[in-house]
Amino acid sequence: MNKKQIYITLYIFWIVIISLIISFYIIIKSLTIPKLSVIEDSIISQSSLVYDINNKLIGKFYKNKTIIYDKLPINLINALLAKEDIRFKKHSGIDVKSLLRVIFYLGSKGGGSTISQQVIKLLYTRNINKNKYKRIRQKIIECILAVKLEKIYSKEEIISIYLNKFDFLFNSKGIYMAAKTYFNKNYSKLNLEESAILVGMLENPRYYNPVLYPDRCIKKRNLVLFQMKKYHFINDKIYKSAINKPLKINFNLQKKELTFSTYYADYIKSEVNKFIKEYEKKTGKILDLNSSGLNIYTSIDSNMQKYAEDSIKNHLKYIQENFFDSKNIKNIYFLFKKHKDLFYKIIRNTKTYLDLKNNGYSEKEIMNKFRKKHYIKIFTWEGDKIVYASNLEVLLYNYSLLQVAMLSVEPNTGYIKTWIGGIDFNHFKYDHVQNSKRQIGSVFKPIVYATAINKFNYTPNTKISNYPFSTENWIPKNFNNKYGGYYTLKEALAYSLNTVAIRLTYQTTPKSVIEMAYKMGIKSYIPNNLTIALGSADLTPYEITMALNIFPNNGIYIKPRILLKITNRFCEVIADQNTFAISKKEVLNKKVASMVLNLMQGVTNFGTAKFLRYKFKAEIACKTGTTNNYADSWFIGIVPKLITTIWVGWEYPFINLYYIYNKGLPIWANYMLKIYDDKNLSYSENDKFN
Repeated sequence: MNKKQIYITLYIFWIVIISLIISFYIIIKSLTIPKLSVIEDSIISQSSLVYDINNKLIGKFYKNKTIIYDKLPINLINALLAKEDIRFKKHSGIDVKSLLRVIFYLGSKGGGSTISQQVIKLLYTRNINKNKYKRIRQKIIECILAVKLEKIYSKEEIISIYLNKFDFLFNSKGIYMAAKTYFNKNYSKLNLEESAILVGMLENPRYYNPVLYPDRCIKKRNLVLFQMKKYHFINDKIYKSAINKPLKINFNLQKKELTFSTYYADYIKSEVNKFIKEYEKKTGKILDLNSSGLNIYTSIDSNMQKYAEDSIKNHLKYIQENFFDSKNIKNIYFLFKKHKDLFYKIIRNTKTYLDLKNNGYSEKEIMNKFRKKHYIKIFTWEGDKIVYASNLEVLLYNYSLLQVAMLSVEPNTGYIKTWIGGIDFNHFKYDHVQNSKRQIGSVFKPIVYATAINKFNYTPNTKISNYPFSTENWIPKNFNNKYGGYYTLKEALAYSLNTVAIRLTYQTTPKSVIEMAYKMGIKSYIPNNLTIALGSADLTPYEITMALNIFPNNGIYIKPRILLKITNRFCEVIADQNTFAISKKEVLNKKVASMVLNLMQGVTNFGTAKFLRYKFKAEIACKTGTTNNYADSWFIGIVPKLITTIWVGWEYPFINLYYIYNKGLPIWANYMLKIYDDKNLSYSENDKFN
């Protein structure tokens, strides 16, 4: 090569280098680099504790289950370094040697991510993006933040953060829970083989899971042990002994105890955060729900909550078994095929779909992944079960399960005593109490009757025609197909006669009924036509509970509340009963409210819920309700000191059970029997309405 060729080669080389530097600079300037404040979640902070009305600890808000580096077994630390980042203690976030190896061999000889980069990936970039350009951007962000991370935190803290944040599956986020789940021991007691198993899972916690794939797990464990021998953390004798040991686990599925894995947690969280916002305005002091060490005292009664959960399980388990035994599961497949667009909309809203889409997978590739079978945990009434199924099959199974909402409130205080938003929070996060707007059915009728009594001074003995009622386009029917004669208001509500409810709405006008409903605290849209008499509006269980609570509370609307008191980490009271004072307003006079309550007692004494009269001697006002094709089943039960709403149905209302009339009433009966049997509670069958 002559001088001229050398100069040309050097010239081209430097142009390429300068172009790469400029391109790299432009890419960096265009990136939105997140702040590292999220990582502070992993540093030790004081959790906020939540108590029920009897001062029993029922949960806590915290940023993460914290581990202490000094308690990590040396074998676990050495296994991590040997497998993931042997030069971790020497580099400053980026291992240049590993990075060059990845570039030179195009990733065929292993990855180049340091432990610091993996921490960033856990916190920010999450999944590997299939789009190579987006992945380059991710990698650049990881490198930049990894360097920043190393400047802020010590090597020990970074290892603690990594092991604290990693999800080992089966409710095992972090090494603390993983040690409990797979070996039933404290993380500080992990031995060599156990440490190697958990470090091996860091590559892929499902693929190398000791429960799901024990053979793969052993191979990966032995590879980690080989790396430890290679880097002289263990000698040849220990290595040979360890790789010949059989896989030994003590699987113990952990419940998310003392975390807030419950439906009312979000409600508590929102109420506390409202208080914190006002508190900071007044005092200038900053509080954080997850780390300020607050003590939060609530109106929830954990015993009543347990009675409600048990009552739901006892009844819905029976119904669900009948549903599957009657081969209705085949109908589910048929219905979702019929509603194909809806089913694909459901798929596209899943986290799995959205993650894959954001990472560059095509629609075809995503659907192939949804059809691919793997081991997955599902809910059953007998407990969680691991099955070999595709995501599509699991989706169909989940939507064949009955869901439930149940809310109990004390009428005169507004205290929320029980709150259940679904059949299992760990599997189904959607809270039906606050968020699920379902057709309300006949439980809306007391509002219609209240409007008529208030407007026309009707009494429970006022008689209304039960002859067929028709408009130009609509001839409503009674559920028992019985017509004729005149019925008192008490009889008509007890038998849930549609013709009477429609006549009352016609007399008062739908607009008047709607105005009454809004005064009673309902916020959702109500259609301005006669169909509202039969409950055509879509309301939440929360809304209808608060509205009908006016009747046992002498016509007074009380905003529900769940907070009683809050103290700071030094146990100093910063909020009490006065802070969370009852918000009251009069909607009906006492006489009207009392008359409607009297009508609802007729439902129990001789109407659609007369079954209860054989079970209880207590004063009970109630209302049953079902919607088209029995897709939604409602029951509102009121005793002198407690109002309870129960909704039962499927996630999508085109699924139904024709042969079961009311699914909520037996749950309420079982629940109240348990409450009356508990002499430590302040509810008695001798209680009387005011």
